[in-house]
This record gives sequence, structure tokens and C-alpha cells, in this order.
Amino acid sequence: MAVAHMDLKEALDTLKDTGVRITPQRHAILEYLINSMSHPTADDIYKALEGKFPNMSVATVYNNLRVFREVGLVKELTYGDASSRFDLVTTHHYHVICESCGKIVDFHYPGLDEVEHLASHVTGFKISHHRMEIYGTCPECASKEAH
Repeated sequence: MAVAHMDLKEALDTLKDTGVRITPQRHAILEYLINSMSHPTADDIYKALEGKFPNMSVATVYNNLRVFREVGLVKELTYGDASSRFDLVTTHHYHVICESCGKIVDFHYPGLDEVEHLASHVTGFKISHHRMEIYGTCPECASKEAH
């Protein structure tokens, strides 16, 4: 199932609406996040873009990601390992995480929206959101283990 990722135009419009200046670097970082399905770290993004922006540092990438996070475009995911991964805020999707290499893959499952209604109904809570993580071994790691 396809993940309903926001497109670049939507993301750029959000920045414009919140008054964030769109620099070429910000544009490139957003584009990279939109095209990447793998929840890159700041370091991944830096390595992918350093050829295009030789004077960009990891700190620049990180600061821009923080700006995106503050305007609600990006979520910072921390899964116990040292480096935060970044993910565009999208419609509901869930993460399947490889326990061997740490790769995170999106999958979309709309059926879980009912969980929030039920939780609210049963507990009386006003529910803001939920988070589900599924763990396993990715095909690449599984095939390595088999050999």
C-alpha cells in the first residue's frame, strides 16, 4: 500500500505560510526527505547532499531539520540508537524496524484509526495520537543469516 506522503509543493507551501525562508539547501533537504523512504539521519542527508553543497556541514543539516520540526513538517524519531532519524509528517503510517541493521520501513494501515476512538471511548481520554512499531528482520539481513 502506498504511503500518502506529502509532496514537495505542499511542504514548501507550509514553509512559506510559516514565514521560513526557502534556501536552496532547505529545498534540497526537503526533497531528499520526500524521496527517501528510509527515515534518514542528519548524517545520511549530509552525505547525500555534500556534493551539491560543498560548504554545507552536518550542523547545517541538523539545524534545518530542527526548523522543519518546529513548523511541524518533520518528526524526529529516536529508537534507542544514538542517531535520530527524520521522517516527514504524513498521514498515518507505521514503522517496521529491522532488529539487525536498524532499517526502518513505512507501511500504511488505515484500520488502526479505530484504536484511537475505542481507547477514547473506553478510558475517557482525549486521544492526541498513537504510535506503533513492528520489529523483525529485513529481507537483506534475513538472506545474510541464511547463508
